[in-house]
Amino acid sequence: MKYALPFILLLAIYASCKPGPPKQSDNQSENPGFEKISDDSLITLTQYRTFQYFWDGAEPFSGMACERIHMDGVYPENDKNIVTSGGTGFGVMAILVGIERGFITREQGYSRLQKIVDFLKKADRFHGAWPHWLNGETGKVKPFSPKDNGADLVETAYLMQGLLAVKQYFITGNEMEQKLSSDIDKLWREVEWNWFTQGGKNVIYWHWSPNYGWEMNFPVEGYNECLILYVLAASSPTHPVSPEAYHQGWARKGNIVSPNEKYGYKLYLKHNSAEEYGGPLFWEHYSYLGLDPRGLSDKYADYWEHNKNQTLINRQWCILNPNNFAGYDSACWGLTASYSINGYSAHAPGEKNDLGVISPTAALSSFPYTPNYSMDALKHFYYNLGDSIWGTYGFYDAFSIHSNWYPERYLAIDQGPAVVMIENYRSGLLWKLFMSSSDVQTGLKKLGFKVDETAKVEIK
Repeated sequence: MKYALPFILLLAIYASCKPGPPKQSDNQSENPGFEKISDDSLITLTQYRTFQYFWDGAEPFSGMACERIHMDGVYPENDKNIVTSGGTGFGVMAILVGIERGFITREQGYSRLQKIVDFLKKADRFHGAWPHWLNGETGKVKPFSPKDNGADLVETAYLMQGLLAVKQYFITGNEMEQKLSSDIDKLWREVEWNWFTQGGKNVIYWHWSPNYGWEMNFPVEGYNECLILYVLAASSPTHPVSPEAYHQGWARKGNIVSPNEKYGYKLYLKHNSAEEYGGPLFWEHYSYLGLDPRGLSDKYADYWEHNKNQTLINRQWCILNPNNFAGYDSACWGLTASYSINGYSAHAPGEKNDLGVISPTAALSSFPYTPNYSMDALKHFYYNLGDSIWGTYGFYDAFSIHSNWYPERYLAIDQGPAVVMIENYRSGLLWKLFMSSSDVQTGLKKLGFKVDETAKVEIK
């Protein structure tokens, strides 16, 4: 499972990344580019730089992923040491990629992951679930919004998806590594997934607060980015949620099934927004960092086909570009949630949801679904747009050629999926680890999922 990159090769790649003369992109805008390297080296370099967000850029006291890193040094008040539970779930997977690719040693990766787990054991939890944000120095909750100062079960699911992959990675290792896996297993067993059904309702609720109880009252219904929540809730060996919550709550008593088709691509599931074209692309990334969609189906959808088609619709919208934004073309595409010109927005196909902002994570995290088109986007971002969107931790979060907007800022939840999904395309690493969990396999069977091994597409 080892794909180590020799240090001398890393140096060679870095040496080849000096800015070259301005090049002209497909959309005729001149930007500084970089010298040519092989496609495989470019993919590795992208993973390496983006991985550094979770390595050199980690919050120093906890080892957790910072919510954001702004290269201009300007942060919201008291925000610089705030870490994110979901982003850390993506980040621990990125650390496994770092080990396998030779960016760090196994011992370095183990040490950092043990530090993170030790922090999580002491940090604020509510019925076993972590909040969205924590103070990395103290482990105390930072409210995400006025009443969101307790458990965030969706963010906990993203975190636990990553931790279960870590557990499987080290479970047959040396004594210290097996202890790390055991520590993770204890945290996994302590999450009270069934508590979040409010006493047995057939749906899972997103939040609970020690001060406000269930006042946020947000039932998690599909389809959106939260499928992994129901898979893990059904998989719990200690506090499982019944299959009825999945079928009646998440699947809306079967009403989740969609008749929609756009540009010749079928969407199997009704999306909770921008239904005609599919939602933002992170909906086909976050739940599938560990959950392998290849050959995965239930009575509602073929998840590989659904995710691939959502990606193709997103790209085709950008090619057709009905809002006439400058910069969009067949190699400059990808609408998802990210920073936007005025704050943060869930960019997606549709006249109201497309704001002229391209988020590199959208195309890069879609490598498993659209490898050739994602490679076209990677080359365009790197060679044509160059250092206008490329920095210390890889590609910046978002940009708009139309508005001449190029913020030098990063978000954990966008950097992580790019590292992980590129690796799933290259080796299937995180898919193999997560799906090797016997608890996960039990949960999938309880919910009626089938995994057709013969339907799995070939990966590099």
